[in-house]
Amino acid sequence: MPKEKVGFIGVGLMGHGMAKNIVEKGYPLTIMGHKNRKPVEDLVKRGAKEAKSPAAMARKADVIFLCVTSSKQVEDLIRRKDGILAGAHKGLTVVDCSTSDPNSTLALAAELKGHGVKLIDAPLARTPKEAEEGRLNVFVGSDKKTLKALEPLIRTWAENIIHAGPVGSGHTIKLINNFIAISYSAIFAEAFTACKKTGIDPALLKDVVSAGILNSGFFQNVCKWVLDRDPKAHLFTLSNCYKDIGYYNAMVDATGQTSMVAGAVKQSYSLAMNQGAGDKHMPMLADVIAEVNGVKFD
Repeated sequence: MPKEKVGFIGVGLMGHGMAKNIVEKGYPLTIMGHKNRKPVEDLVKRGAKEAKSPAAMARKADVIFLCVTSSKQVEDLIRRKDGILAGAHKGLTVVDCSTSDPNSTLALAAELKGHGVKLIDAPLARTPKEAEEGRLNVFVGSDKKTLKALEPLIRTWAENIIHAGPVGSGHTIKLINNFIAISYSAIFAEAFTACKKTGIDPALLKDVVSAGILNSGFFQNVCKWVLDRDPKAHLFTLSNCYKDIGYYNAMVDATGQTSMVAGAVKQSYSLAMNQGAGDKHMPMLADVIAEVNGVKFD
């Protein structure tokens, strides 16, 4: 049985590894060009072809993966003049691996369904390292039949596939998961700042937390930046954190949930954005909080 013809838009930090694994496992792959040509050229060397537009990709693909920054980009890729809808055909499946707004996901799924196209959500967990190794985690919002059909393809880059429920469920649980991580990042930033303000060596906080039940891989990543100044400690930008916590707040607000913590956490990232730190990574929030408090890490 011939393998699906696959399209992939968004071959950045996460997408490059995913696309690499798809093409190396023998799937015919078409990718979209990007301002950063290095990952595109690498994938072309591995056997991928390059499409000039989402519409051109959609005309030939059976499945299209989207791995971009936000719902705004997903909506544009689908709806613009040369977008996926312009080239869509009955039987096409679009898999949104971005961290998106579930309300947007549901609206797009309904719109595409009217054209005979399926949209499922499959946001990611883990890092670019696991993407290159084909060991990502993915939370899928889809009917069981569609997921079963796509599972061999998703397995090319995913180690753990978690069926979250119907369309929209993947993006919902991803935002809840990210809310936890983003909140911990803000807490760690304030805690390390408190060390500096009170005269405690920040390395002592690492020793204390590392020895107890609050220790985690993420805490250790924050330490790699705060204590060791490793710029690759955790490659997820503060602008993405700000976007995700905004989506989370909108999602829970729509349910009428009382959510005091999320509102406070958002302010930490709003501060980072207002100070021009959006391109910095999650552990570097500690520097932003320290600076506003008149201290800095060595």
